[in-house]
Amino acid sequence: MTVKDCIVVVGGYGHVGRTICRQLGALYPGKVYAAGRNFKQAEQLSTALNGQVKPLLLDISAPIDPTLLTRVKLVVMCLDQADSSFVRACFQSGTHYIDVSANGSFLVEVEQMRGVAEKYGATAVLSVGLAPGLTNLLALQASKQLEQTDSIDLAIMLGLGDRHGTAAIEWTVDQLSASFEVIENNKKVVVNSFTDSQTTDFGYKRGHKRAYRFPFSDQQTLPHTLGVPSVATRLCFDSSVVTTLVAGLRKSGLSRLLRIPWVRHATVKCFSHLHFGKDHFAVTAKAKGQRAGIESTVACMLHGKDQSDMTARVAAYVAHAINKSPYPAGVYHIEQLFEMKELTAWLEQDA
Repeated sequence: MTVKDCIVVVGGYGHVGRTICRQLGALYPGKVYAAGRNFKQAEQLSTALNGQVKPLLLDISAPIDPTLLTRVKLVVMCLDQADSSFVRACFQSGTHYIDVSANGSFLVEVEQMRGVAEKYGATAVLSVGLAPGLTNLLALQASKQLEQTDSIDLAIMLGLGDRHGTAAIEWTVDQLSASFEVIENNKKVVVNSFTDSQTTDFGYKRGHKRAYRFPFSDQQTLPHTLGVPSVATRLCFDSSVVTTLVAGLRKSGLSRLLRIPWVRHATVKCFSHLHFGKDHFAVTAKAKGQRAGIESTVACMLHGKDQSDMTARVAAYVAHAINKSPYPAGVYHIEQLFEMKELTAWLEQDA
């Protein structure tokens, strides 16, 4: 019988993937593979990590050889996907699956394959990273301190001094003019990105900043997993000037120009080279509801440096947990299997 003991990190040589590979490679030397279409970059990462991680040529957009997954116990996905064929192949081979992407519609598609995962004994964990991910866990932590939670407001501040991967920048730029569904009072409503601002206290040294609606998938997930009638997620940058400028572009309608390929390309390039400010981030979760029959508000906050590194650390923790211990088969979001207190020591190591 073939032993399933390998971990494949798809996009493992990318901005987030290489940190996941480094952490998992130290725990499981020779059992972790950095996979993707650029074998040369995967080889370079393998050399840099002294062979603890091995390179693997893999194109998830092409039909997958079923024998490829026979020895793979766990796949960590760091890339956005156009369809769920690869995920289905993982489930059908009994391979566990972790998704670091933030595409809400795709995560819903994976959720609908819950029966397949259960049938073949695969555990899938979605919403793994900073947002979604730590935002979900902070929301859970705040909600658990109330007897009844009526609403949760999440806010994320990103530092412009941070270095973000190209894929993350492209996704952010593409969402600046988006319209998306959220749940308010148990009903679906459509809101526009970078509208409906709210002032948020991000704590000492960061102060109060105006944050705007943004289509992070946590606000579509949490009403179902936590049973909360209303959830909203907002975004701002550490530079209030840049945040206000982006909101102004949205309000004037000029953000629609981002749909023009050359304008989008220029904007992505501009953000890629925009490195003023700090590399800090902050996340807050504010839950409102009832405690002991009294209207109450509970706020939880987390802050750190390098949001891409934090995303990778969360993914590596979940991967390590799933790899070493049995979890129930099926498709879950991170807050359904984990709590913030479990991750704290892991996230603080070498920080």
